[in-house]
Amino acid sequence: MKTSGVEFRGLRRVFGSTVALDGLDLAVEPGELMALLGPSGCGKTTALRCVAGFEHPDAGAVLIDGKDITRLPANRRDAGMVFQSYSLFPNLNARDNVAFGLRVRKVPAARRHARAAELLELVGLPEHGGRYPHELSGGQQQRVALARALALEPRVLLLDEPLSALDAKVRVTLREEIRRLQLDLGITTIFVTHDQEEALSIADRVAVLRAGRLEQVGPPAEVYDRPATPFVAEFVGAMNHIPGRLSGDEVTVLGGFLPVDGPIPQGPEVDVLVRPEAVVVTPLAVPGASAAERSPSAAGDRALVVASSFRGSSARLRIRLGDLELLADVPGHDAVRLAPGTPVTVDLVHRPVLVAPSTRPTAVTTPGTSSPDGADAAGATPKTPAATPGSAAPESAAPGSRPGSPDGAGTAGATTEASGAAVRRDAR
Repeated sequence: MKTSGVEFRGLRRVFGSTVALDGLDLAVEPGELMALLGPSGCGKTTALRCVAGFEHPDAGAVLIDGKDITRLPANRRDAGMVFQSYSLFPNLNARDNVAFGLRVRKVPAARRHARAAELLELVGLPEHGGRYPHELSGGQQQRVALARALALEPRVLLLDEPLSALDAKVRVTLREEIRRLQLDLGITTIFVTHDQEEALSIADRVAVLRAGRLEQVGPPAEVYDRPATPFVAEFVGAMNHIPGRLSGDEVTVLGGFLPVDGPIPQGPEVDVLVRPEAVVVTPLAVPGASAAERSPSAAGDRALVVASSFRGSSARLRIRLGDLELLADVPGHDAVRLAPGTPVTVDLVHRPVLVAPSTRPTAVTTPGTSSPDGADAAGATPKTPAATPGSAAPESAAPGSRPGSPDGAGTAGATTEASGAAVRRDAR
């Protein structure tokens, strides 16, 4: 199967007063699976439909293999499309649905039936050719739709939210099947989704769109670990916002200092963006310990686990520190000893972090100053890279803090869940 590159050049599309695409520039390499990721209304489906020929841009161009196809009719673009709603013909069985495009092109019946059988086997439905859409499950209908899109051997495969109508288990299975087929066939594929996990798990590269513009494009690990903008950091994954104070190219956060990676905003007060997996949680309650030993500090606020969501190999904790909350991911086997109600210390892995302008109207507590109730946030100190969950709570100045920094000084931060984080996995 021949495959081709796709290029968007300055693509603009306006619907009334709504700008769906605002100068989109993006290149998809031959044989690549590119995920277009973004919230509803960001323009990702419009971009896909401009490739398919179902929408015509107001400005800009779409190119396949360097050839401008912007005004070419849809049936001459060599692109196959799979829709969210399956769009199968209800009066045709699976075999005839797959072979429909071949019939339109007047391919002899024997050849098109053989091709349909080949494709149904490719998508795992060799025995379902005689069944009608109402006799198939949602996942099976989408497999038939995928086979139909491949029947004409397109140079580009377009997938518009193909899994969003399926239940969770079927989604994962079909997602893996789509990736397997794409790799086996080597076909250039553009996959539209609003699901961050889906995009990160299936794509060679992810393009994040916002309000019709490209925010960032890169390999999944790069988009997750090194977001180019606060929006990408917010949208891809889960993230904590922790108040901090800038000092040169470092930020004071939770009683210690961390290096800043990426743009540095104006003003000393910032939000430090930290992923849940970079928050280290240590239980304070030790079997046999006295009440005084279990207390995080004689004067400080107690960090407390307020909720826990078990996820098998991991658990996500919601932790309250003063009047603020954090998310933390811990190994699943630690979920029992970190059950809701458990007092804990909260530390940060020492590595470069992304910061953004502060969204808080109040001043940030810094080392050497007290919190609103006159007590510093106890146990909240950045750790060195060797820090691991389960290590003993610090008894002296926090690792990474400078001489004179009091132990446990600082504040914790608010959490934005179902949105992305931008802590860096490695110091780069």
